[in-house]
Amino acid sequence: MIKLEVSTGSREEVVDITSLIQNRVREDGLKSGICVVYVPHTTAAVWINENADPDVPRDILYAFREFVPTSGFHHAEGNSPAHVRSVMVGESVTVPVEDGRLMLGRWQGIQFGEFDGPRNRQVWVQLVGD
Repeated sequence: MIKLEVSTGSREEVVDITSLIQNRVREDGLKSGICVVYVPHTTAAVWINENADPDVPRDILYAFREFVPTSGFHHAEGNSPAHVRSVMVGESVTVPVEDGRLMLGRWQGIQFGEFDGPRNRQVWVQLVGD
């Protein structure tokens, strides 16, 4: 298991972690297999989406703010919207690896979603294969 650190600087943020993950695949020497990326947090998430246009992550965060209200929750810590958003997205993604490369589509990247920052977070990576 590879444990990586991701630091966020704001309450809600999207961090492109593609190169961080790709570097670890390369360093580990995985040629063919799968890469599982997992976030061990209840107010953060990970997903695959476009990483070429910075408007896309902004639009994703905007949509989360529109779909999940900030009031009416019972959880005393005040971060219920962050919990709901992380459940909507999920805590892991799996990416095929071939020839030592993450097999992502042309515009795809692996993105870490922070919903309760700023914080220092972990991303766990499990590599399986040859």
